[in-house]
Amino acid sequence: MPGGAASTAEKVVTDFKDNSLLAELFGKHDSNLALIEKRLGVTMSSRGNRVSIDGPAVSADAARSVLQALYSRLERGQTVETGDVEGAIRLAEATRPAGSTIDDVAQQAVIRTRKRLITPRSAKQSEYVQRIRESEVVFGIGPAGTGKTYLSVAVAVEMLLQGRVDRLILSRPAVEAGERIGFLPGDLKDKIDPYLRPLYDALHDMLPGDQVAKALESGDIEVAPLAFMRGRTLANSFIILDEAQNTTPMQMKMFLTRLGENSRMVIAGDPSQIDLPLGSKSGLRDALDILANVPDVGFVHFAEADVVRHHLVTKIVRAYNENDRQRQLAQVARRAPNGEDGG
Repeated sequence: MPGGAASTAEKVVTDFKDNSLLAELFGKHDSNLALIEKRLGVTMSSRGNRVSIDGPAVSADAARSVLQALYSRLERGQTVETGDVEGAIRLAEATRPAGSTIDDVAQQAVIRTRKRLITPRSAKQSEYVQRIRESEVVFGIGPAGTGKTYLSVAVAVEMLLQGRVDRLILSRPAVEAGERIGFLPGDLKDKIDPYLRPLYDALHDMLPGDQVAKALESGDIEVAPLAFMRGRTLANSFIILDEAQNTTPMQMKMFLTRLGENSRMVIAGDPSQIDLPLGSKSGLRDALDILANVPDVGFVHFAEADVVRHHLVTKIVRAYNENDRQRQLAQVARRAPNGEDGG
């Protein structure tokens, strides 16, 4: 809870001009208010266009900021869903620049596509979007559900629509315990498409279906397995490598050296989810070590707390990570002779 036990109790009152927006702001059966109360440890009551918030001073102020940010979304014609409420709460809990509101932070990184406006749902997501816009090569590293791929595709689509790049190239290694896809039915495209489906899904969430089909046919958007990148120099392009933890060091080097003039790259991956054959080194881990001190290469590291899917997903990721840590400790203990330190 923001502020902790040391915070003094406070009553905060905030008014909203347009009563017609309040039903969506509060949520069905006041579900949004209930979520804010639960996450921030406050109590809220509404009367007319006024909301009263009781709780520790820091928490009450955070709750007011959340409501104001969500109300601003509604004023702009955007919807407010559970994920948006969760995102506003995360931003309220994060350290913000002095004098900035949640809405200021979110709007700095808002992404405009044909089908929707996409607003970061955490401070780390906002940092990630801004880093992609500023740097030519960016690594997004962290667990599933943190928006690494989705946000990079969104920025790429925005830049394509703005004419800042000519092509959008989405790639990922066709790996599932090794690149054994020959048993799948159909031609090469049929075999590979299931591995690339998450990238297609992201595109269809941002562009009308007919525009996606037309761009794929013309080559303005290309979705291809990593192996198809070899031998190419990609100029005036936005290139994304998804599931980068499943590349080998040689594949990663090959991909990074495809960068051409007026292009940018985003490499997204989760080092804890490597599907390469046992004993193979991950190209993502290798690149993080080799490029750590290279100027102009950006790194954004997401953590369990940055998962923006259902709140249980965060708990699930945390539980699995803790299980992995305990297993590693047990392995070290078993290897240590006579109980000596195995490190």
